[in-house]
Amino acid sequence: MISEGLATPEQLSEIRKDAKATAKAGRDAAWRAFNTPSKELLQSVLAIYQELPQDAEGIQELSRELQLHTHPQLHEIYGNARRLHHLLRRQRMEIPAALLQLLRSVAQEQEATYGDHLYSETSDSALRVPIIPPTYTAESTTKNGYQILNAFFDYALQENPELYAFGEDVGQIGGVNQSFAKLQEEYGTDRVFDTGIREWTIMGQAIGMAMRGLRPIAEIQYLDYLLYGLEPLSDDLSTIRWRSNGIQKAPAIIRTRGHRLEGIWHSGSPMGMIIHALRGMYVCTPRNTVQAAGMYNTLLQSGEPGLVVECLNGYRLKEKMPENIGTYTVPMGVPEVLREGQDITLGTYGSCVRLAEQACDLIAAEGISVELVDAQTLLPFDLEHRTVSSIQKTNRLLVVDEDVPGGASAFILQHLVDEQGAYRHLDAAPQTLTAKAHRPAYGSDGDYFSKPNVEDIYEKVYSIMHEADPQRWP
Repeated sequence: MISEGLATPEQLSEIRKDAKATAKAGRDAAWRAFNTPSKELLQSVLAIYQELPQDAEGIQELSRELQLHTHPQLHEIYGNARRLHHLLRRQRMEIPAALLQLLRSVAQEQEATYGDHLYSETSDSALRVPIIPPTYTAESTTKNGYQILNAFFDYALQENPELYAFGEDVGQIGGVNQSFAKLQEEYGTDRVFDTGIREWTIMGQAIGMAMRGLRPIAEIQYLDYLLYGLEPLSDDLSTIRWRSNGIQKAPAIIRTRGHRLEGIWHSGSPMGMIIHALRGMYVCTPRNTVQAAGMYNTLLQSGEPGLVVECLNGYRLKEKMPENIGTYTVPMGVPEVLREGQDITLGTYGSCVRLAEQACDLIAAEGISVELVDAQTLLPFDLEHRTVSSIQKTNRLLVVDEDVPGGASAFILQHLVDEQGAYRHLDAAPQTLTAKAHRPAYGSDGDYFSKPNVEDIYEKVYSIMHEADPQRWP
């Protein structure tokens, strides 16, 4: 800068001094901002100690411990106040109202400080998207599942110029399951395009595009390979809104397919891994392509990121084409009761729903009435507590899951037992029926013996009812 005549040595020296002063002032301001809440809380807690009888056992020790800290952090002061509460309660002493109020207010404030904005808390929340059910008429046609998705993506690309779709084989051939068939030809290679075989990069493209105002639908060809793109989804996409205190967002939609078919590396359901790694995203597990299209539309109308796991074995199955394809939506976190029953609640999701429906037909011959509940989304799970409402009626629960033992089924049970209080209504231990602990084996036989099948579900339900009434169900 000096040699080019842009500044003199004196000017650069002054700039250096100003920069140091600015950095120091910022450092000092940040330190004051960090310490002020702690100092204020410390004074409040010490004032409470002063109002307590000083000869009571343990009080002086706790008070002295607090005062010996040179620069106590907020959590240390709050922890001391909690232990004071424990001490007073244990000694049957009156607990000051000021202490109770302090404990409540700090807990609420810190919960908001560290827990807010994991998901959107504004108007762009996926939970606030108006719900429009699919409509049918007598003239509604029956289509293959992939054709329903193709019709939806065609509508979405036409209506949303900021929408882009990409992934392995998405462009030229329209996807391995043809859900984007002919859409590159219609909308161009800029909006529907192929990528290399690199899941990390595909996810990176999606995050960058979404942060810049575009609406990407990025495809991971099979759910098993989401593992290779999990790091950016977990570290970046699912945390953007949370770590920016609600300021930034990246509403990318990740599309994939899995659950079961006939391949070791193409039929996995690592749902436990996914739902624990992707808090901050929506995880949708539609039972068919009609539901999938509605979930895509809900996510597109929101400002939040989501993962949609389609049923790999559902693309050639026939479904009714809704008359309002492209405009209907499916709510997030709202299970659907597909079959009403009185004896047992069967909760499941994804491809297992179809098997559960078949098993319910068979078990009905035994005089057993099953209430079948499709979770629809795992993140969030059952915000309206519809499953526990079913358990209140049936008093029994079976969770059927294509993940390994202790995977998504454990997550579902934790919600139902801990958060929804299902244990209050159970007359029998809640049970799970999961896949085997290994990956799904190859071929149709491997699929049958690796994951829950119709007969497994039938026998599991029967055994639970046998325990309830051995005479009626020997």
